[in-house]
Amino acid sequence: MLRGRLGLETARIPHADRHGLLWLSRGSLVVRDGTLRFERQGEPDADSSLDSGEYGIPFQTLSMILLGPGSTVSHDALRLMARHGTALVAVGEDGVRCYTAPPLMPDTSQIARKQMQAWADAEGQRITIARKMYALRLGEVLPQQDLNALRGVEGARMRRTYQTLAQRYGIPWRRRRYDRNDPLWADIPNQAINHASVAVTSAAVIAVTALGAIPQLGFIHEHSGEAFALDVADLFRDSILLPAAFQSARAVMDNPALDVERHTRRTTGELLRTERVISKMLDRVKTLFDDVVVPDNEPELPMPEWNEEQE
Repeated sequence: MLRGRLGLETARIPHADRHGLLWLSRGSLVVRDGTLRFERQGEPDADSSLDSGEYGIPFQTLSMILLGPGSTVSHDALRLMARHGTALVAVGEDGVRCYTAPPLMPDTSQIARKQMQAWADAEGQRITIARKMYALRLGEVLPQQDLNALRGVEGARMRRTYQTLAQRYGIPWRRRRYDRNDPLWADIPNQAINHASVAVTSAAVIAVTALGAIPQLGFIHEHSGEAFALDVADLFRDSILLPAAFQSARAVMDNPALDVERHTRRTTGELLRTERVISKMLDRVKTLFDDVVVPDNEPELPMPEWNEEQE
């Protein structure tokens, strides 16, 4: 009876044949008559286009559901999605925060294996992927083959970008300053950059999670537990992160009553949504690993024998 009620006996649909992500907010994700449903009350607002009512969710054809603020999820809904490999991620408005992502990965390890193959080749493919990332950001393939040299070129260009945006928005700019122990110590433009960075990185975490990539294995960032997500976020630093930050800084400087974190988060979130940034992140990660070849027939390692005396 339980299996039939929750539809647990149904076969999964491969992720390659599914659609992408579904955003839901301000409602309840529940199971009714074996079907996943989203129940919403109240009039539609700026954050949701759904009218009050009950909506059937075709969860078997979705790879991931992004559940936004003001929402709840039932235990039956979690079990049903887990059985069919549909991931659920709790996010902030427009994907500017990623609160939790249960370990429900895609049904293929292709991206993770390509990432690992490239990352392990420190003198070859790893630097190639890093150069691809800089090419996507800077619009040209840099001739440098050393990561520190690439970072130096990028740093010089970023300093010019800061100056250009500061002039565009009429903001006094000294330099990029960030104290991890006291992030609020910085001036308004630097605070806005910090908050926009958190928002874009959260969107990158969503993209990395959706692909089943390995967040710890970065190609430019190296020591963070979200190193690869930071790499992906940096691909949109010039086009999304910094424009949102400087726009917000200008607004806060014109109206000191505004909260810099809240305003920057909303400004960045609007850009993430209107520019479909997460979808673009997914495509760019796939593009990065297009030329990485993973052996098809890897020998299986024997399982170790367990000795009861080890218990």
